[in-house]
Amino acid sequence: MENTPTVMKETKNKIRVDFERTPFRERMKAKYLNGFFYRKLLIAFFRFVLLLGLSYIILFPFFSKISSSFMSPTDFLRSDVKMIPKNFTFDTYKYLITENHYVRALINTTIISLVCALIQTFICAFVGYGFAKFKFKGNNLMFLLVIFTMIIPPQMIASSLVQKFAFFDIFGLFKSTGLYDALGMSTGLLNTFIPIIVLSLTGLAFKNGLFIYIMRQFYRGVPDELEESSYVDGYGPIKTFFYIILPISVPMLITVFILSFSWQWTDIFYTSTFMPSSETLLLTSSKFWQIIPPTLDTLSSLAGGSVDTFKIAIRNAAGLLVIAPLIVMYLFCQRYLIQGIEHSGFGGM
Repeated sequence: MENTPTVMKETKNKIRVDFERTPFRERMKAKYLNGFFYRKLLIAFFRFVLLLGLSYIILFPFFSKISSSFMSPTDFLRSDVKMIPKNFTFDTYKYLITENHYVRALINTTIISLVCALIQTFICAFVGYGFAKFKFKGNNLMFLLVIFTMIIPPQMIASSLVQKFAFFDIFGLFKSTGLYDALGMSTGLLNTFIPIIVLSLTGLAFKNGLFIYIMRQFYRGVPDELEESSYVDGYGPIKTFFYIILPISVPMLITVFILSFSWQWTDIFYTSTFMPSSETLLLTSSKFWQIIPPTLDTLSSLAGGSVDTFKIAIRNAAGLLVIAPLIVMYLFCQRYLIQGIEHSGFGGM
């Protein structure tokens, strides 16, 4: 038994030496003119065609939107211009940034997305840890309610949420003290960031049920011995969570933060529900990506019969400006996102 590896190694070396001593033509014939090679080549060709087709289906819409955003209005009249601009110009981006106040919308969107992502990451980690490590009556029932928040469409409770925040009060204090009237808030907490922040603090914001589920699955894989050793050292549950659990949760926390930030960044439902007449400009508000800048609206007459196509290209360019910061963030955080998915246990699903 001890000599078996040596014999196998010597046999392989002998076969390799004999193969190298054969003529080159015979070696090529033995290597490539056989059924195994043809089968392998056919599989590789099929895989290449499949990946090429999928790449075309996925990337072509993006490429067409990007190329049309650099076209001048006259390019939409030319039959010989399909994908490559004839008169390359940055005017579409220039007027979207200046006349639609892109920078202001970018700052506002960054602030609300960052604040909500930080709050949601901590709250969902805290709640997920409680579901994973503490046994109490009603644990399964409460977690089932969390799952229901993932299933029930938010549109079903939108009207009740609007009414709640429109007439939000604590023990009647706001109404009795006339605080809303003094602040000029005739619609209660609507048209402010407060409803979105309150939902984030209570773990009821967009996709929070999914984040709690992810963190619960991660914490269930943390050994109980780690917590028991911290209790022996005199740490309580809260101190253990902050000093022991959170540091080992960094990959998952980054993953949840990226997902929360991205979904809040592109959220249209909650911002339009709670801020219907707000003057706060966001990247997802119609004031930015639906309204054609005045200068581009004037230039659209140069597109003639293709004016509608030109206006669609302008809105596509506005959409590209919306997702551009997310693409940059993903490029820098891709490694952490992959690590978090691996730690979550969803990689094998």
